[in-house]
Amino acid sequence: MYTDWMIRGLSVSTCNCDYGCPCQFNSLPTHGDCRAAVAMSIEEGHFDDVSLGGTKWVGLFAWPGPIHEGNGEALVIIDESASDKQREALLTILSGEETEPGATIFNVFAGTLSEMHEPQFLPISLEADMESRQGHFSVEGLVEGKVTPILNAVTGAEHRARVTLPAGFEYTEAEYASSTVNAPGPIRLDHENGHAHFAIVHMTPQGVVR
Repeated sequence: MYTDWMIRGLSVSTCNCDYGCPCQFNSLPTHGDCRAAVAMSIEEGHFDDVSLGGTKWVGLFAWPGPIHEGNGEALVIIDESASDKQREALLTILSGEETEPGATIFNVFAGTLSEMHEPQFLPISLEADMESRQGHFSVEGLVEGKVTPILNAVTGAEHRARVTLPAGFEYTEAEYASSTVNAPGPIRLDHENGHAHFAIVHMTPQGVVR
C-alpha cells in the first residue's frame, strides 16, 4: 500500500538532444549521451496530509549514454520556501518511492541512477507559458535555462509541434520547443537549440492521471 499523494502542475523539460528528443520515441539520444534539466511548479498536490501546492523544484540529470543503460547522476533542488515536511515529501516522490514500479518517470529514472547528489534548498526562479512556448528557470550558481519556440530555419516563423503519448509515464500531451541551458556543476549542462517540452504533469502513486 502506497502513501496517498498527488501532484499537478506545469513542467518544463530540456535536454541536449535535437528538437523532439529521440528518447520520447524509444530511440537513441542525438549525441550519444543524455543531459537534462527539468523545472516544475506544483499548482496543487499533497503527500498524505502535507499540502504541496505552491512548491517548486528543479532536477539536473546526466547519463553517459542512453538513459536505459544507466550509470546516471542527478541533483534535485527544492525552492527554499518549502517547509521541512514539504521537502521530505517532494524528495520521496522525486526519488520514485511510494510509487508503483514503472508508473512514473521518477520511478523509472531512479533505476538508472548510480549517483544522487545531496539535495539543495535554494531560491528557484521559474516562469513558463505553455501556449507561447516561452520559459525561463534558474538557480543561482547551479543552472539557468531559457525555452523559446522552435523557429523555421528558412522563414524564421514559429513552428509548433504537439506530441501525444497515450501511455506515457511523464505526460499524455506536450508542446515541444527549443532550449538553451547552462549549468556549471556539479552536473554540467551546456547546450543551445536543444530539445524542450512543456507539459501538465499530473501524477499519483499509480502513475500519470489520464
